[in-house]
Amino acid sequence: MRRCRLTGLAGSVALAAGGVSAGALPAGRMLAPDSGAAAFGLAAAYFGLVLLTAGWALLGRAVRGPSPPGPRELLATLVLWTAPLLVAPPLFSRDVYSYLAQGAMVDAHLDVYSHGPSRLGGPLLTEVAPLWRDTPAPYGPVFLALASAVTGDGARAVSVADIAGGALGMRFVALCGVALMTYCLLRLARHCGTDPSAALWLGALNPLVLLHLVGGAHNDAVMLGLLGAGLLASLGGGHLTGTVLITLAALVKAPAALGLLAVVVLWARRTPRPGAREAGGPRAGSTEVRAAALRAQGTGGPVAALRAQGTGGPVAALRARAPRTVAALAVTAAAAATTAVTTAAVGTGYGWLRALDTPASPGNWALTSSLGRISTTLLAAAGDGPAALARHAVPVWHLLGIAATAVAVVLAWRRHHRLRPVHAVGLSLLAVALLGPAIRPWYVLWGLFLIAATGPGRRLRRCAAVASAVLALTVPPSGFAPGGAQSALACGGGLLAAAAVWRAHRPSRPSADLPVGSTA
Repeated sequence: MRRCRLTGLAGSVALAAGGVSAGALPAGRMLAPDSGAAAFGLAAAYFGLVLLTAGWALLGRAVRGPSPPGPRELLATLVLWTAPLLVAPPLFSRDVYSYLAQGAMVDAHLDVYSHGPSRLGGPLLTEVAPLWRDTPAPYGPVFLALASAVTGDGARAVSVADIAGGALGMRFVALCGVALMTYCLLRLARHCGTDPSAALWLGALNPLVLLHLVGGAHNDAVMLGLLGAGLLASLGGGHLTGTVLITLAALVKAPAALGLLAVVVLWARRTPRPGAREAGGPRAGSTEVRAAALRAQGTGGPVAALRAQGTGGPVAALRARAPRTVAALAVTAAAAATTAVTTAAVGTGYGWLRALDTPASPGNWALTSSLGRISTTLLAAAGDGPAALARHAVPVWHLLGIAATAVAVVLAWRRHHRLRPVHAVGLSLLAVALLGPAIRPWYVLWGLFLIAATGPGRRLRRCAAVASAVLALTVPPSGFAPGGAQSALACGGGLLAAAAVWRAHRPSRPSADLPVGSTA
């Protein structure tokens, strides 16, 4: 355990140090990619990245071993590995600067759902990746309110120091989300009968959490924290509270709305069936109940008679006969009310509904987008007839991806809705991430977070661990696609780390070999 912890800590320190010159730095502090400092920083960052991933993998072996570490030891490890990343510059993405620009637009009373950060102008615009400068915000009012609180007065001039401080502020918001995720992960695991240590290893200590939710300060941490809190509340019987929290999560990023399906199932499950009674009590409609109803009618009228019969009127009767319908109506009403109140309080309007179709980046490597680009190339090379259809290839594949997502969600709920609704939500979110038109490495955490809490099978856990380790290596610390020389530096740093891990953790050998031919 100690070696695993130190290996991950060394990786986190090296990654933070390399990010000082190779991270997603503000425009005024960016170095030329071919400079010596940037080259050293990139090699150091990948050295740390491989060390951190290896430490996590070795820790997973210890969790599955004969003397696994307890949740407290793993929480201490999480704090230890997270600490160096808190003071590092933004890593693996420049999205944090888009968050700041969108928060400043809210403060300046600009419509973030009709205009991109280019309408804001100023120093913040320089920090936003060119692809997103004219793109409206795809996030809900809850996150925009948080970004606005971090940015402060968006109407005043913004300095480079303000930008750096704002990035740290957004990381603090994400860190709060990770802390809420971790708390909910432990509680959900215990509620679902899952080993808390295994859940923490896959769902909280996962390199994707450390690299992208903490290092990249992505708002997915807030969404997942609120989603976990809502599911936890509903599992404890607080269905209205759970609906409100999950709706707030969806008002950060829309996929969290799938969690409302679990609330409907859990709420309906607690609704008494027709003829049900408490232990030791008379059955509804029995002679004792009818007699009590007649006595009540003579003293308190028909309302008292209905209460005495235990029906509560037509609403209670409907709840008894169609519990899922009533639960769905209640969840829908509570979600709609939460959305209306939150949107009115933030004052951004309902433009986020039309901003949900924000286009994916042209080079996105999502499955459907990749297949669309391949189909476009093949059709364009097939002659004049098929070439006319080339421009429709990507949209068609995106539609097929949406259809496949719907099928996957239906299958997940048909199999797991009765006994494992939280697991069904995790599988559904994983399908949305993998089959959607756009994907980033941290998107798979949408599903892995809940799947970790509900106890995945051995095959699913192994696939999730391998996928997490591979995805952790796919994005360079600057967030930009690397060139040939940068790729070579990254590979060099990673191979050096792999050699160091192998040397430190290889099985020990006897100090002296026996002589050849010895009979001892």
